[in-house]
Amino acid sequence: MPPPLLKDADSRATLRDGLPDRYLSPDDVAEIFGVPIETVYQWRRKRTGPRGFRIGRHLRYDPADVRAYVDQRKGAEDAA
Repeated sequence: MPPPLLKDADSRATLRDGLPDRYLSPDDVAEIFGVPIETVYQWRRKRTGPRGFRIGRHLRYDPADVRAYVDQRKGAEDAA
């Protein structure tokens, strides 16, 4: 099942694989996964979540990296 769409997604965004075609903020990632924002920051500190990057002082996530993270987690579950 693809992650839920963002409620306030930019209407100009083209959706691909259920994710907006724009860089995601930590709030977007928290909403997609249904977790508290602090969990997203913990993933970043522990290097266990989707790969993020900085644009100036702003943290952003590439939707392709978020999709890769989901696929990796699904693969880990299937292997267990």
